[in-house]
Amino acid sequence: MSRQHALALMDAFNAAWNAHDLAAAIELCTEDVVFETTFPAPDGRRVEGRAAVQEEWLPIFDAEGRFDLEEIFAADDRVVQRWRYAWTTGHVRGVDVITLRSGRIAEKLSYVKG
Repeated sequence: MSRQHALALMDAFNAAWNAHDLAAAIELCTEDVVFETTFPAPDGRRVEGRAAVQEEWLPIFDAEGRFDLEEIFAADDRVVQRWRYAWTTGHVRGVDVITLRSGRIAEKLSYVKG
């Protein structure tokens, strides 16, 4: 996947998150997508498959928060993005390491500061 296509995919994915459109976000993922959560500390949990990932993401999409992208870069089938997630009473900063396959997100490994 070209860098341009990878970044366009991530633009659509990040827009779906901020629109709280779970259906649009999950559609951009492969059927066998893997998501590694930021909790519980120290290693998080591994969630596999669209249905399980959708269930894991549902509370985030139902919340009032917003992701603001701080930096993003793509190379080959990898994307790394730094972000800030803010809600009414606070925020957290983090990083996603994303693997792309066949024009979709195949893996999203999430990490947070602190």
